[in-house]
Amino acid sequence: MLDWQSLLSAVALLLVLEGLLPFFNPSGYKSMLERMRELPESQLRNFGIGLITAGLILLYLVR
Repeated sequence: MLDWQSLLSAVALLLVLEGLLPFFNPSGYKSMLERMRELPESQLRNFGIGLITAGLILLYLVR
């Protein structure tokens, strides 16, 4: 069963990972965001569902 400590630990790890790229390469991060703005919404949605699927599979394998 998922407890609050595990959930908050996962969110904390997500924040750490999300902060790595802008910390170590801020200009590359800005460039990536500018390029993402030019992508069609359908491509962004496909990328998002791919990330969700990969995350769920990894979570299933780890748990």
